[in-house]
Amino acid sequence: MNRAELWMIILGGMAVTYLIRLSFFFFIPPDRLPEWFRRGLRYIPPAVLAALIVPDLLLLDGTLHLSFANHRLVAGSIAALVGWRTGNTWLTIVSGLLTFGLLTLL
Repeated sequence: MNRAELWMIILGGMAVTYLIRLSFFFFIPPDRLPEWFRRGLRYIPPAVLAALIVPDLLLLDGTLHLSFANHRLVAGSIAALVGWRTGNTWLTIVSGLLTFGLLTLL
C-alpha cells in the first residue's frame, strides 16, 4: 500500500463517518425524536470517554492492576473525585496530571 492509497482510505473513512452522522440530523429532525431517546443521547459522550479511559487506568502491561502501585489508577481516581466535587474541567485535568507526575517522581 502506497501513501496515496493510505490517504484515500483515511479520507474516505472520514467522509463516510461524517455523512452517517450528518444523515441522522438531516433526515430526522431532533424535535421529532422521542424525549426518552434525546435524553439517552446525552449519555453517549460520557460513555465513550469512559470506554476510552477506564482500560488505560485499570490495566498495566495487559493485566488488571488494582493497587496503589498503579499510578494511573490513583491519579485518575483523584482527578475523578476533583471533577465530581468541583465540576471544573481544567482543575480536574491539572489535578490528575500533577498527581500522576508526583507519583511517577516518587
